Amino acid sequence: MKKLIFGLIILGLTIHTYAQEIKTIELSEVVISATNYKYLNKTGLENASIPVALLEQKVASYDIASSEFYDDEYDSYIISFYIPEGSILATYDKEGTILRTAERFKDVTLPIEVRNSIAKQYPNWSFEKDLYLVNYYDKSGNITKKYKITLINGDKRIKVKCDAEGNIL
Repeated sequence: MKKLIFGLIILGLTIHTYAQEIKTIELSEVVISATNYKYLNKTGLENASIPVALLEQKVASYDIASSEFYDDEYDSYIISFYIPEGSILATYDKEGTILRTAERFKDVTLPIEVRNSIAKQYPNWSFEKDLYLVNYYDKSGNITKKYKITLINGDKRIKVKCDAEGNIL
């Protein structure tokens, strides 16, 4: 019995030595380009809600040259991106750089600055729904972020507009 167990241990150890064969595989070259880094920096993904951040990343990483309707003759392309929470209408140049966007999202998680500002200005009111609007322009480097928030207090409703820092407009 000892010989059988010892033989199985030796056999088990020798099988593993054959599994240590290292194969080298040459990989193809990977090119990483950050053509839309300005857009991602301006939108501020760290403060955005998850659906907004995911769709903005999708817009920034979209490769216009690999799409089926790409043609060298055109100077710009307008592409629409949709999710249930909202949409982004983006204009790209022929190199794939984002020229401008118009974004609209419904009922997203508001940033803490906006929530605190609204709660301070309107105590005893609760959030009913909100609309998040973003306009980005590459030429001027401007981005505007606005929130349109509907507040409710009993049977009363009011609409409040504010920017991304929580300043009431």
